[in-house]
Amino acid sequence: MSLQEFAKLGPAQSVRRIEFDSAEVVGGFPGGQVLVVRGEAPCLNIDVRLSPLVYVECPEYWEIEVIGSLPGNFCLTAIKPYAVSMPLAGVVGSSGIEVVGNSKRERIEVEGGCRRGQALG
Repeated sequence: MSLQEFAKLGPAQSVRRIEFDSAEVVGGFPGGQVLVVRGEAPCLNIDVRLSPLVYVECPEYWEIEVIGSLPGNFCLTAIKPYAVSMPLAGVVGSSGIEVVGNSKRERIEVEGGCRRGQALG
C-alpha cells in the first residue's frame, strides 16, 4: 500500500485527542531530537500516546496529536499525570512541529525537517 493510499483511509474512532500542559523538544540523544509532552489525563486507565499525522507532501509544521484510548471502553475516573515522548526523526515539517491536543495547539520551531512541498514516502 502506498502512502497516498494509506492517507485516504478513514480516521480512527476509538481514540480521542486529550489535553496537554506542556510540550518541549530535547536534543543530544543518539538519533536526534525527542518530543516530550506532559499533562493530566482524565482517566486512570487511559493509554496516552503521541501520533504524528500522515502527509503526502512536507507540511510547514508537522502535526502530532496527543491521543488517548480506553482499554475495555470504560473510564476509571481519576486524574492521572502523564509524560509521553517520541523521537522526531522523519516527522518534522519545513519549520517544525505542532503539538495538537483537544483544545490547545503549540508550534515548536525545529531545524532539520523536510523541504516545504517535498513529496514524502
